[in-house]
Amino acid sequence: MVDVSGKDVTARTATAAGRFETTAEVIGLLRRDGLPKGDALTVARIAGIAAAKRTPDLVPLCHPVALHGVRVDLDVSDTHVDITATTRTADRTGVEMEALTSVVAAGLALYDMVKAVDRAARLTDVRLLAKDGGRSGAWRAGSTS
Repeated sequence: MVDVSGKDVTARTATAAGRFETTAEVIGLLRRDGLPKGDALTVARIAGIAAAKRTPDLVPLCHPVALHGVRVDLDVSDTHVDITATTRTADRTGVEMEALTSVVAAGLALYDMVKAVDRAARLTDVRLLAKDGGRSGAWRAGSTS
């Protein structure tokens, strides 16, 4: 595990995203809260928040970070749900892994909730979109720095 004790405590933020692909029929069930297991969007949001808090338990050598905020947004379209997670802290190391873990857990929860009606649903395109804070400062996906 990397020693971060010499680093300064700074405000740090990370945003990650992913896409949960399914059928238009399942999207209709999501919108109507008509899935057999219940409200999949609420379950996914809670799963994402809980997973961010448990990231060091899931990812070896990941530092435990006191999260000050986790936001999970689910944008439902005709054939997919875009998942975005933003994590915040003031600590000695970043929260990119927490944001990524949050997206994956939210996607897995969605899959668990819809698998009875669509076993072919899939989580795709999980990626870091942005991070701020720390020694390296700001980073945005698609930027050259």
